[in-house]
Amino acid sequence: MHDIKHSSLDKSALHLLHRAGQIADELFAAEMSGTDLTPRQFAVLAALARHDTASQTDIVRETGIDRSTLADIVKRLVARGSLVRRRARHDARAYAVRLTPAGQTALRQAEPAVQRVNERLLKALGARRSELVSSLSAIVGAFDGVDANAQRTKAA
Repeated sequence: MHDIKHSSLDKSALHLLHRAGQIADELFAAEMSGTDLTPRQFAVLAALARHDTASQTDIVRETGIDRSTLADIVKRLVARGSLVRRRARHDARAYAVRLTPAGQTALRQAEPAVQRVNERLLKALGARRSELVSSLSAIVGAFDGVDANAQRTKAA
């Protein structure tokens, strides 16, 4: 049997970022046991905390969550009472979303858990922790808002 430690996966940025994301999600779930809040739901609540009201398109831009996933997240958070969603005044096709007091409470309650997860993840890096955050920010900045199809075409 092939030893995974000597496979090409241990040098693949794509794979390692995916695995790191899985680990972060697992740590978040452990910290948030007893609640239904997911990391993506937390991101939506945190994004909305910076705005009085935002469109779902604005939330997509800010969080990087795809439209269909975001629509499902918003639907779940509305059903839970954490968000209110109404048709936007300027565009009847769009929705305006805002936090409710319950959503603000859920966000405040989750923030310490998110901080603990961040600390646990970054602790593994020791003095290199700021390097990772800078590197991840550079990757996100380089590709933020770039369509994956356009990137494939450009690469070809």
